Amino acid sequence: MPHRKRALTLLLALAASALSGEAPAPAPTLGFKPCRLEHPLGLVSHEAECSQVIVPENRADPASRAVALFVARLPALSRRHKPEPLFVLAGGPGLGAATFYTTVAPAFARIRRERDIVLVDQRGTGQSAALICQFDEQQMWEAGEAETARVMQECRKLLAKNQDLAQYTTSVAVQDLDAVRSALGYDRIALYGSSYGTRVAQHYARRHPERTLALVLDGVVPPTRILGPSTPLDAEASLREIFARCRADRACATRFGDPEADYRELREKLSTNVAHLQISDPVSGAPRELDFSAALLAGALRLASYSGDQAALLPLSLHLANDAGQYGPLATQYLLAAAGYDDVLAYGMHNSVVCSEDVPFFAMQTIDREQLSATFLGTSQLDALQALCKDWPSGPVDADLHAPLASRVPALLLSGGADPVTPPAFGEEAAKGFADAQHIVLPGQGHGQLLQPCVDRLMAQFIDGAAAGTPQVDAACLRGLLPTPFFISLNGPAP
Repeated sequence: MPHRKRALTLLLALAASALSGEAPAPAPTLGFKPCRLEHPLGLVSHEAECSQVIVPENRADPASRAVALFVARLPALSRRHKPEPLFVLAGGPGLGAATFYTTVAPAFARIRRERDIVLVDQRGTGQSAALICQFDEQQMWEAGEAETARVMQECRKLLAKNQDLAQYTTSVAVQDLDAVRSALGYDRIALYGSSYGTRVAQHYARRHPERTLALVLDGVVPPTRILGPSTPLDAEASLREIFARCRADRACATRFGDPEADYRELREKLSTNVAHLQISDPVSGAPRELDFSAALLAGALRLASYSGDQAALLPLSLHLANDAGQYGPLATQYLLAAAGYDDVLAYGMHNSVVCSEDVPFFAMQTIDREQLSATFLGTSQLDALQALCKDWPSGPVDADLHAPLASRVPALLLSGGADPVTPPAFGEEAAKGFADAQHIVLPGQGHGQLLQPCVDRLMAQFIDGAAAGTPQVDAACLRGLLPTPFFISLNGPAP
């Protein structure tokens, strides 16, 4: 009798699946080989299994040249693992998922106990036909409109010899992502997206809701947002948040007074003069000459405000530069942060995305150039984006890419209270697109909350809860989380 009951239960389950229109998961078609994923600085490597999924570069033309998508899988550690994996999507745009994973792997260790982790280098990044342009971050910060256009023309001509630069947009990438899901035989997947990766994750959920178990969106880009026009204002607001926190901190305020005064005076000095520096390169250790200009100050402020650890150094670095003419700490802070982007970001893919999905929509935005000019970024970044996109090919963009989302997929949204590029308001806006959303804001934190204490536990609980139909989590473990204490001297924070 028990055997007959089990058989009847199985038949009823199959019938329900057929009635709902969900087909059984396809059999996996990929063959994997053992591989190692290397940290970009060689600090650590991770055992994985790797393969490729071959897709047409132009999905409207199956006979077009092929793109080999790099796929890495870290199998669940438990033999009784859950059927739905977690796909990890990197930001940028231009960062490969495998490289991103090696820098944050501990944050996914809890999820990997019972779920496969799948990394797909988005086309144009990492090991998936990367669109690499040879220039560094410092060169781009210092370049004006004409120089930016010239550098990008050279990059475009070089890359276009072997690749159709129009075919590297989000709308195409989500088709690739589902092709990988199908090739691996997964019925449903959960997705973690960081920064630009949140745009990809949300568009995947829009296109394939029946295949999406849950979304974890970290540093959220709402579908309705055009990136670029508000960036200088958001970056300035983040900087003021850091300064306000210093003023409210007794040790920081006693040591530096109001750090905004150092910031204002330094901007004024560098607007008419350049500081000529001789320093040791923080990466190679070799002697280096550097002209520290207003443009490099903007780069230093922008990159430092991304990270809570870097933000903790800002009042000290600004004070040393302004009060004592010691630019070394501020320059070193900038060079270290910039070096983290130069070697891993595929700027060509970045251009293919923003020149198709963002810059063409600038004309529809209200842009107050006078207001932007008052910020440390000014209008230079906006103008540079328009200059580099002038001749860059524009690719396929789904008509609803920027439409409001109306999704029943559960979503956990994470925002930093002092995020300079995707502020909490972005997370609030994106949360409206989900029937079941939980938005957690971490006060004083910058861009990306993945490595904050207990976030790994919340992500695992949320995905498991989504599978069980109860995706809400209790974020009480974050209540005591504080930003990194401000450095009072080069020796560190106050005792």
